[in-house]
Amino acid sequence: MFTTLIVLTLFAVAIHVTMSILIVNQLQMRKVPINFFLLRLYLPKYAHQYKKITLQETGKVGGLFYGWLISISAALVFGIALVATKALS
Repeated sequence: MFTTLIVLTLFAVAIHVTMSILIVNQLQMRKVPINFFLLRLYLPKYAHQYKKITLQETGKVGGLFYGWLISISAALVFGIALVATKALS
């Protein structure tokens, strides 16, 4: 069980990093200035900018935003389950 949770957590984190890179790439293509020095701090801001821009352009939120949100939520849930499992054993 412990190994499975580690794999699921790492997989969710990998998806989150991928989605973050894709969101930043999409914002750069739209000429939004990106601060790479504080990128980790500004990622939630950039994700919400992506959401706002895609909503204005197409009338729908871009799929990368949902992937970003679900993956970080899954990583958090799996990480908490991992800590709880380790604490109980």
